[in-house]
Amino acid sequence: MPRIRPNRRQVVGGLLAGAAIGRPGLSRAADRPVLTHGLQSGDVSGTSAVVWARADRPSRAVIEWATTESFREIGGGVFVDALPESDFTVKAALEGLPAGQDVVYRVRLQDLAAPTLLGEPATGRLRTAPADRRDVTFCWSGDTAGQGWGIDEARGGMTIYATILRNRPDFFLHSGDTIYADGPLQAEVPLPDGSVWRNLVTEEKAKPAATLAEFRGAYRYNLLDRNLLAMNREVPLLAQWDDHEVTNNWWPGLPLTGERHRRRGYTEPNALLLAARASRAFHEYMPMRFEPAEPGRVYRRIAYGPLLDVFLLDMRSYRGPNGANDEAEAGEATRLLGPVQLAWLQRELAASRATWKVIAADMPLGLIVPDDPGRRVGSEAVAQGDGPPLGRELEIAGLLGFLRRAGIRNTVWLTADVHYTAAHHYDPGRARFQDFDPFWEFVSGPLHAGTGAPNALDDTFGPQVRFRKAAPPGRIGLSPAEGLQFFGHVAIAGRTGQMTVTLKDAADTALWRVVLDPA
Repeated sequence: MPRIRPNRRQVVGGLLAGAAIGRPGLSRAADRPVLTHGLQSGDVSGTSAVVWARADRPSRAVIEWATTESFREIGGGVFVDALPESDFTVKAALEGLPAGQDVVYRVRLQDLAAPTLLGEPATGRLRTAPADRRDVTFCWSGDTAGQGWGIDEARGGMTIYATILRNRPDFFLHSGDTIYADGPLQAEVPLPDGSVWRNLVTEEKAKPAATLAEFRGAYRYNLLDRNLLAMNREVPLLAQWDDHEVTNNWWPGLPLTGERHRRRGYTEPNALLLAARASRAFHEYMPMRFEPAEPGRVYRRIAYGPLLDVFLLDMRSYRGPNGANDEAEAGEATRLLGPVQLAWLQRELAASRATWKVIAADMPLGLIVPDDPGRRVGSEAVAQGDGPPLGRELEIAGLLGFLRRAGIRNTVWLTADVHYTAAHHYDPGRARFQDFDPFWEFVSGPLHAGTGAPNALDDTFGPQVRFRKAAPPGRIGLSPAEGLQFFGHVAIAGRTGQMTVTLKDAADTALWRVVLDPA
């Protein structure tokens, strides 16, 4: 087989197919390499996107793209080798894509040990960001397969992903808790109505993840769901992480020697080694760009045309301990984003010329989230209680003050984490800290996890609940069968620049809506 040296003009997949014409190995269908967990795309811009796939063996993944399903004119192609070191996952950035167009991409595997064996090609679709002011839509939510609720195939699996696909968004923003590495599954869970929830259970999901193989297995588990696979083929993903990609409420250096961690079977002395393994699995399985300067980096800016920039934050990797969060002066203990990420965010927001600046936060700003909910002690999120800024609130106060002084308008915060949906309006007229402009924060989730009860708001930044739907009092952790699973839908009108935010449930019911005018 001739050696292939692809460039921007070569049709890589066509060359491979042509080289194999007439080879008797092609008739050995059962021996062909197989794509095991569908296709994904992500981090899409006006001219590029990342494509992801996974093979069942050492293989060369040949990826090519076109603007028509016939692939009569192929725009470009690349190849990436799937090897055991990456759990046979591959990612490639497709460059030179046309702006504002539907793009079809095709992935085909070539067995590295038997190069005449070619797998069946699979196709996915994505839409690039526009270069002009056309309409833009996207959805967001978080929290997948948590609190013991996995894939019950008799109930249709994770059906909310099918609902999101029916909305045909330009992309989907997953706001964290993409997996529950610390949430083992049982085969059967009795429900209050007398029925039984029957989880599909894999070996890796039968215990909290501690090894790299177990973290990888948690991602593979979610990709067994047909609804998620179907959405991934059609809708690009913007992914960020929160705590359950590692373990509940983790922070760098969290001791794992306490009783609640020993009960889960952790043997490592702290969460840092778990986080290193978890980060590797996260980056292997998410279709996101690789940052050579910081290989484990999650925070980044996605420019989606003249109307929208998305700033994805990482509120985990650089934070201080989950302590009382009541420090009066900033220091290492008050860090949430950390100084490097905070400086990056301020710099990128100031440079943005997009009409709307969406700040994708993996935790809400004004909701009080205790580190130990049972004893209601410690602080897991930003808020620590009514009053002037303390602890992590100092960092957020500095950011909000910067936005006002720099004249940065049209910022909207999107988040998940608390397992219900809500709309919060922040206003300095109601706040203890007043050096900021009014803004909105929208909360949605879970996607497929236990439904949560409302958290208390603190008045530091003057939040007001404009809408909220959650589990009834005393009934937290409800199964997805109850229907209290939520996502948000955002539509930005190309002509007016107006942003319409709609909070929806798994049945695609519009629960609440607001139209925001750009400043």
